[in-house]
Amino acid sequence: MVTSRADTAPTTPDGPADVPTPDVQWGTAPLDVKLANVLGGRTAKAIEKAFGHRTVGEFLEHAPRRYAERGALTALDSLAIGEPVTIVAEVVEVRERTMRARRGSILEAKIGDGKGLLTLTFFNQGWRTKDLVPGARGVFAGKVGDYRGARQLAHPDYELFDRDDPRASADPESEEAMRWSRQPIPIYPATASLSSWQIAKAMGIVLDTLPDVADPIPASVRTRLDLVPFRKALEMLHRPEKVADFKRAQDALRYREAFVLQTALVQRRIAARATASVSRAAAPGGILERFDATLPFTLTDDQRAVGAEIAQDMAGTWPMHRLVQGEVGSGKTLVAIRAMLTVAESGGQSALIAPTEVLAAQHLRSIVKFLGPDLAAELRPVILTGSQSTDERRRALLAAASGGSRLVVGTHALLGDRVDFAELGLVVVDEQHRFGVEQREALRTKGTTPPHVLVLTATPIPRTVAMTVFGDLDVSTIQGMPSGRAGVETFTVGLAEHPGWESRIWTRMAEELADGRQAFVVCPAIDDAHGEDDGAPEPTADGGDPDGTPARKPATVLATAERMRTMPVLEGRRIEVLHGRMTAEEKDRVMTSFADGAVDVLVATTVIEVGVDVPNASMMAVLDADRFGVSQLHQLRGRIGRGQYAGVCLLVTHAEAETVSRERVDAVAASDDGFELARVDLELRREGDVLGERQSGGRSSLTLLRVVQHADVIIDAREEAERLLEHDPDLSGSPALRDALARRLDESDAAFLGKN
Repeated sequence: MVTSRADTAPTTPDGPADVPTPDVQWGTAPLDVKLANVLGGRTAKAIEKAFGHRTVGEFLEHAPRRYAERGALTALDSLAIGEPVTIVAEVVEVRERTMRARRGSILEAKIGDGKGLLTLTFFNQGWRTKDLVPGARGVFAGKVGDYRGARQLAHPDYELFDRDDPRASADPESEEAMRWSRQPIPIYPATASLSSWQIAKAMGIVLDTLPDVADPIPASVRTRLDLVPFRKALEMLHRPEKVADFKRAQDALRYREAFVLQTALVQRRIAARATASVSRAAAPGGILERFDATLPFTLTDDQRAVGAEIAQDMAGTWPMHRLVQGEVGSGKTLVAIRAMLTVAESGGQSALIAPTEVLAAQHLRSIVKFLGPDLAAELRPVILTGSQSTDERRRALLAAASGGSRLVVGTHALLGDRVDFAELGLVVVDEQHRFGVEQREALRTKGTTPPHVLVLTATPIPRTVAMTVFGDLDVSTIQGMPSGRAGVETFTVGLAEHPGWESRIWTRMAEELADGRQAFVVCPAIDDAHGEDDGAPEPTADGGDPDGTPARKPATVLATAERMRTMPVLEGRRIEVLHGRMTAEEKDRVMTSFADGAVDVLVATTVIEVGVDVPNASMMAVLDADRFGVSQLHQLRGRIGRGQYAGVCLLVTHAEAETVSRERVDAVAASDDGFELARVDLELRREGDVLGERQSGGRSSLTLLRVVQHADVIIDAREEAERLLEHDPDLSGSPALRDALARRLDESDAAFLGKN
C-alpha cells in the first residue's frame, strides 16, 4: 500500500525515499542497537540530524505529539464544509497546473465514490502523480474546505490500496474500511526534511522486527496500577488501533519515565549520604545564641522550623544538601546567616555566592547590620567580586585563605583558581537558578572535606518539581511572612486596548512620590543595542513573541529615564538609572543613594530583581511586562511593599488579550501566591532538562511526563524507587531497571547528578 499524511514534505524532488529493511541482529540489548542497523544509514542519518536519535531505544521514545482522528466514513454526497471526514473513493482524474500569482504548481486530483466527486489539492507536490493515478482506490481523510463553490480536501491524509488488497474493491462500509477509519493517526514532531508520515513509516519498520524487551517496572507495580508491559506499550503508542490504546500506552510509559528518573535521583541521594563531612553544631552561649539575643524581632514559626531542620542536617556525619524555598521577603537570608554562624562556632568558614554584585553587596550590608559591631569584628565578613581593585581583592583572598574571615560573600569571583579557604564548612548558593551545576561544584570542591550545601530560591517550586529537579536535596519551605509588611497590589495596564492609560501611570507615580515614597521603573533592555531580558520567552525568528505577538522595540532604561525627566508631572524629581553595564562603584553609589532617600525614582533592568531592600519604595511600573517570565515578575514586585507602606505594582503591556504573553502578565496580577504562579510558569515554559545542565525553559528532556500535571505519578514512582533501593541498592535483582538507567543517564548526566 502507499500511505501519506497531511503534513508530508518530500525529502527529494521525486518524493519520500523508501526506508530499507536490512536483516537485524538484535542481541540481548535490542534498545541499544544502532538505528542504522534497522533502517539503513540514509534514513538513520536523517533522523539523527533532525532529532539526535542514534539507537532504537532513543527513536522509540520519539512519541507522537498528538493523534488525529480520521472521523466517521462519509459519503461524498453528504459532506459538510469544515467537518473532518474519511472517504473510501477512487481517483477519477489528475492534473497539475502552474500557479499564476507565485512560483510553483498545484496538483488537483478528483476522487469519486459513485455518488459524488471531491477535489484533492496539493501545493508543489507533483511527485504524487506517481501514486494518484486514475483507477487507484484508497481511503482519504481531511477537513472539507470550499474553493470557488467546490468542495475540496487540501493536503489530506490518504492510504492507497495495493491492487491485490481486498479493500481495493471493498464496499465503503466494509469491516476493513470501518476498522481503518477508527485508527488514530500519530502526528510526530517533524522537520521540513523529515515529515511525520515518514517517521511513522520508519517506526513501523522498527516495531515489525523488534523482539520483546524487558520492562524496568516491577511486575507487582504493573499489576497494582494496571499498566501494560513495556513492549506492548510501545506498540500501542505508535500504532494504536483505537483511542484507548494510546492512552493506556501513555500511562505505562509515563510511569516508566518517572520510575527510572526517580530511581536515579534516589541513588544519588543515597550516595551523597555515604560521604563523610564535619559535624557542625551550635553550643550553648555560643555565637548563634548571642546573635539570636540581639535580634530586634521574633523569628517566624517557619523560620524556626527550617532552622531546626538545617541544624539537624549539619550536626550529622554526612554533608547537608538542602534547598530552602520561600516567597520574596520571607526571611531566607536570615535563616542562611544563622546556619553560617553555626559553622563559625566550630572555626569553620561559610561562602555565600550571589548572582550579581548588587546582590552580593546587599548581602554583605545585611550580614554586617544583623551581626552588630561586636560579632562583625569577631567574624570579619568580607566580599569578593570581579570589579574590586587589586588591593581590595588581595585582602579578601588573604582573609579567606587564612581563615581570618569566617563569612565570605561574593559573586562568580569566588570560583576563581586563586580563591582558597582555610576550612570551608558551608556553601550557600543564593538564587540557585542563576547558577549552573558546574559553578556550584567548583565552589563546593574548595573544601578539604565536603562542605554542607544550602541552596536558596525565592522562586517557589511545587513539590513534584523539587522532587524531580532536585531529587537528592531535602526541601524546606518558608511560607509565612515576617510581620510589619504592608504587601503589594498588582494591576495589568493593557495599552493594546487602553492606550490612554499610559499617562495615568506617571500621574499615579507622582502621587506616591508626593507622599514621600520612592518608586522603581523596570525595563527589559538598557538601550536599543543592549538587552537584559534573560527571563523573557525565546523570541521567534522575526523577533516577535512565540505566540505571534507582533515584534516591537522594548522599552529601554536610558530612553525611559530621559523621557521621565521631561514629564511635567515628575518635574523636580531625582531620577537615576541602574543597569548591568555600570561599574560596581556606580551601581553601589546609585543603590546607596536610593536606599538613603536621595533618589526618588530608580529606572533599572532586572539587576534589581533580587536582594534590593528599600522599605520606603512603594511603587513599581514594569514596562513591557510581557517580555518577562511569570516568576521574574513575581520577584520584581517583591522589591516594594517591604515596609509599613502598601505597594502598588503596574504591569504595563502592549500584548493583546488572550495571547500567551498577556496570559503571563494577567496571572501575576491575579495572584500573589508564588507557589501557584510557579505552576503557571511551568505550564507555560515547561520544566527544562531535569537531568542535564539545561535547568529551565527550552526543550524538556521529559517525553510524556509533566511534573505539574502528573504529580501523583511522580510521588508514587518516588515511593516505589525508595522501597526498591532499600532492599536492592545496587539493583542486582533488577537488571532491566539497571539497563534503563544506563541508557537514561549518559556520562554527562551521571556527572550532573553527582554534583547536584
